[in-house]
This record gives sequence, structure tokens and C-alpha cells, in this order.
Amino acid sequence: MASIRGGVFTRADARACGYPDADIDTLLATGGWRRIRRGTYAAQRSLMLVTDEVLHLRKLYRVLRAGGPNLYASHQSAAALHALPVWGLDLTRVHVTAPDGRSGRIRGGVHRHIRDPVGTGLQLWNGLRMSSPARAIAEVAATAPPVPAVVLADAAMYAGLVSKRTLKHAVSSLDHGNKRALAVLDHLTGAASIAESRLRLILATAGLPTPSPTPPPEADDPDFPAEGLWFPDDRTVVEFEARFPFWCEEFEPSVEEPLPEPPAADPDGPQPVEHCRISWTDLDDPPTVADRIRTTFTRAARRTGIRHFDLARARM
Repeated sequence: MASIRGGVFTRADARACGYPDADIDTLLATGGWRRIRRGTYAAQRSLMLVTDEVLHLRKLYRVLRAGGPNLYASHQSAAALHALPVWGLDLTRVHVTAPDGRSGRIRGGVHRHIRDPVGTGLQLWNGLRMSSPARAIAEVAATAPPVPAVVLADAAMYAGLVSKRTLKHAVSSLDHGNKRALAVLDHLTGAASIAESRLRLILATAGLPTPSPTPPPEADDPDFPAEGLWFPDDRTVVEFEARFPFWCEEFEPSVEEPLPEPPAADPDGPQPVEHCRISWTDLDDPPTVADRIRTTFTRAARRTGIRHFDLARARM
């Protein structure tokens, strides 16, 4: 609860989470919690690091509390309330949607979107009015740059908050930007981290092969701990820094319903002959990343003597 409110909470919030007044007073007296202002508190550890996302959520919370019953958090502001990664998105403005007012008005760092009626896909959670995860992603996909929009959608898919069906339904309910949002949905990668989502999008945009769903053979370089994408036809592993992994609810499997075993690489199948290592900073330069991977594929082909011919290429 504290995280979606920018690190702050009220005494009523603490009671709702099971803290009796005696425990609240003890935490305040011992310094575990700090009093921000009358009736509003924060955990001591949350005060040590204040990010742009935390400041955004704090302002959003105040706007929603002061707004009318028809004011809803939307776009990246709603995505932040759902604890989805807002990497790469503009957090300088709080985004809300209401049925009245001046359309597109930006005042005091608040972007007010007007939609009458407000539409479907809205939620009320613990007194906070917000777009559902699917609608928030559709709104971001229609208005934000495509790369962070794809990352946001990948994270929600990985967490089980949305499906392709619910996302397409939310996009169909938009009043503008439908084609742009659908283009984002066409690039969902199934990644498990921001870094992997960015890398897979670079691969798809550059027209490079789709990596195998099976994990690659283990890397032999302990100095570069990373995740990897396995390209068995090209005998290449593309390793990357798995930065900012997506959240997914963990649960203990029962005896009757054991977890399925992850797919394993075939020990008798092709083994990698080349490794291409991509750092987090490399992802800021997609053309260079694509060229490095192509070069690695070519080097692997020379070492193995295996060549792949493009059947679609016109005969000379």
C-alpha cells in the first residue's frame, strides 16, 4: 500500500493492514516509521531513496484525494499505481481522466484528459480511482514512445495482470491512437525483464531470427553473469544483463499440481560456437546491437561451415 502511494500512508491505512494503534505508536517511537505530517507516515527505509516514480506517486495520490468522484488516474500514472515498471516513460506530469473540464489541459504538472463518458476499464481500489492495467497499457501505447510501451505490456503479461485478449479489447475502446497501440501489441516479446524486452524488440525490429524457447547451454564465463538467448541454427548465444526483472507472483506448488519442468537444451543438439555479449548501455544503440549480432552469426557460420540460404531470395 505504501509503495503505490509514493512511500507514505495514513494511520487508517496501517490499521487496515493489521497494525494496532499500540504497534503504530511503537514503530513511531523507535524510528522504524517517521511522521511526515499530521496523520501521514512513511517507513524510515523509504526516505533513504526518493526516485522520480516515488515523487510522481505522491503527487498523484494528492490529486486523486482532492479530485471529484469522477477523476481517475490514467496512462502511466495508473500503470505506476499497479506497480508496473514505468521505465522510459515521462513522469514529469500526472495523468488523470475526467468527464468534464478543458481537454488536454496541463496545469500544475497535471495533464487532464477529457472523456465523456469516462469509459470502461476503471477500478476503485482502497479509495483510489484508476484505469485497469489493460486500459492503462492501451493508453500508454497510444501516446508514449513504443519501446517503453512494449516494456510495460511485457511486464503486465509476465505478471498475469493482462492477456492479449484483454489488451486488444482495451485498445478497441480507445477514442484515439488505436493503430499506434495495436502496433505495440504486435511487438510483445514474452520477456522477463526490461533488458530482455528491449533486446527482443531490437531483434524483431532488425528482422533477426527469433531465439529458441529453450535456454542456452550454460555460459563458461563467470565474470559475465547474465541471461542468454539461444540461436541454435546460428550456433550463437546472445548474453545480456538481466536488469530490472519483472514481478511475478510466486507460489508453492501442491503435491497434486507440481510445477512443469522448464524446457532443457538437447545435449545431443547443436552446441554454441560463438557468444555475443550485450550490456545494458549497449541497448541504447539498437543499430549497433543488431550489427554486432549479425557479425557474430557470420563468424559462427565461418567456424562451422554451415550456411543458411534465403529461400525467398529471387534466383539470379
